[in-house]
Amino acid sequence: MGKVLDYINEAVRKNAVHMTLIDPDKQDPEEAGRISKEAQHFGSSAIMVGGSTGVDLELTDRTVRRIKSNVSIPVISFPSSSGGLSPGFDAVYFLSMLNSTNPRHITGEQAYASTLVKEFGIEPIGMGYIVIEPGMKVAEVGEADIIGRKEIRRAVGYALAAEYFGMKLVYLEAGSGANKPVPPDMIIEVRKQISVPLIVGGGIRDADAASLAVRSGADIVVTGTVVERNGGLNRLKEIIGTIKKVRPG
Repeated sequence: MGKVLDYINEAVRKNAVHMTLIDPDKQDPEEAGRISKEAQHFGSSAIMVGGSTGVDLELTDRTVRRIKSNVSIPVISFPSSSGGLSPGFDAVYFLSMLNSTNPRHITGEQAYASTLVKEFGIEPIGMGYIVIEPGMKVAEVGEADIIGRKEIRRAVGYALAAEYFGMKLVYLEAGSGANKPVPPDMIIEVRKQISVPLIVGGGIRDADAASLAVRSGADIVVTGTVVERNGGLNRLKEIIGTIKKVRPG
């Protein structure tokens, strides 16, 4: 088991965890570094870097280097393709979009990326990535067979399959900018059935939504879009502060 995965597992044993997602396309590297520094100060446990669409490798590399010069917490690749990798990452969520209709997003990109991960010496963390309605851009790009908000048994099935495949994390994703986050009853049932940490992201724009996700059973809450808007850092501070206080489900 690698150092970053150990760090994540230890963190979620103590309490629910927040991670900040930075899209290199949404701000310049200097601003990404500033946001990340503030996020760590507020209590975010890791910085994830990635976007739903193809990200320029040079921009990603400059963004990662700037973030790492500003934080001491792990900087983790959250790739949409093998093109999003940079030697500067501490780890990569080696994810498979399990409900994609295109094998490229299940194993194809991963087969190509694996050699780069090894060459760069990045710690791979196996993740089952499951796209939930509405799915947004990530569902479109990943050609997902989106899981409906009421299809709880189907979500549980994919989550359990991820664990049985040996994946170390399960991620329920409503999509960046989603008007609704993953339903709490879905989080509750998935959490009941799996033993690996559960990540929930997409549509979590305020402290109330973050609190509900944690109370429903999310071990890790990811927010990204919130930091891209006016007043985003203040809202991020509120979200992280609430997560730290809430008793996990």
